[in-house]
Amino acid sequence: MDEERRELGWTLLKQITGDKGEATIDELRKFSPDLCELIISFAYGDIYSRPGLDLKMRMIVTLTTLITQGGCDKELEVHVGSALNVGLEAKEIVEVMLHCIPYIGFPKVMNAIHVARKVFEARGIGIS
Repeated sequence: MDEERRELGWTLLKQITGDKGEATIDELRKFSPDLCELIISFAYGDIYSRPGLDLKMRMIVTLTTLITQGGCDKELEVHVGSALNVGLEAKEIVEVMLHCIPYIGFPKVMNAIHVARKVFEARGIGIS
C-alpha cells in the first residue's frame, strides 16, 4: 500500500507541478527526506488523488490556502504554475486572488499577485 501511495503521489506531483515540483523535492531531499515522502505519499498520493474534486478545484483550494497564510511565496510560485498546468487560466488565478481581498486584505493579495505575475511573465502569459 505504501509503495502504491508513493507511486501514485509521484505521478500526480509530476503531472501537476511539472519540473518545479520535482526540483523542489530534489532540493528538499538533501535536508529532509521524510518531508519529501510526506509530500509525495500523503499530499499527492492520498489527498490530491481523492475523488470528489477535479484538479482545477483542488488547485483553487490550494492557491487560496497559500494566499491566506501569506509568507508562502515559494510554494505559491510552484502552485500558480501547477494551476496553469491543470488548466486554470491566468485570469482565473488572478480572480481567485482578488476574491480573497475582503477576507484577508490587500497586502497578502498584493504579494500573491506579485508571485503570479512572476510566473506568468516566465511563461510568456499576459492577462489582458
